[in-house]
Amino acid sequence: MANLSALVIEDESDIADLIRYHLEKAGIKARVALRGDEGLAQAQKDPPDVLVLDLMLPGLDGLEVCRRLKRDDRTAHVPILMVTAKGEESDVVTGLELGADDYVVKPFSPKVLIARIRAILRRKRMEVPQGTEPIRVRDLVIHPGRHEVLAAGKPLDLTFSEMRILQLLASRPGWVYTRDQIVTAIHGESYPVTDRAVDVLVVGLRRKLGPRASYIETVRGVGYRFRER
Repeated sequence: MANLSALVIEDESDIADLIRYHLEKAGIKARVALRGDEGLAQAQKDPPDVLVLDLMLPGLDGLEVCRRLKRDDRTAHVPILMVTAKGEESDVVTGLELGADDYVVKPFSPKVLIARIRAILRRKRMEVPQGTEPIRVRDLVIHPGRHEVLAAGKPLDLTFSEMRILQLLASRPGWVYTRDQIVTAIHGESYPVTDRAVDVLVVGLRRKLGPRASYIETVRGVGYRFRER
């Protein structure tokens, strides 16, 4: 992990120092921001290799920091590990929808934290770049490289995860993808997301598709597919 850097955005200084200590012990140069707005500015000025992000922050909450980073071309590629005192599925799903890569719940083991970060960085190194050619199906045009979806010429405001799900399904109309395959396509193998979390992501995607929600079909007991003509 030589020459890797991390940014820790955590308002509890003792926890921030603990995370920084273990990161540097693992060979990852780390810096700390105690406020969400300060952390966002640091990440945009000098993007790290990985971001450790608390959700409850002064100045700007962690979910908003995540949202802005994933919509900024300078930082959209930066993997994010969420650290939260909340273990509810809704908080986890919201973070994943915005593009976070993994999460740990306080109190956490420093060894588990470092293991999760190592796994995230391994997945990023092994990722195969997504195709950049637009996918055109019915009245939808999906631009993977530009993170843009047009429906009858009008842009849809999709999160990172919603975009990846739509891209996956629309790339092979009629092909059924299991929930595990969907999770793997978005975040990599062995990602800790429940079937229910995937269903919540699909519900959100359908809501944004509006009258085109029926394009995504549920295959009971299996998963989802993009409906053929």
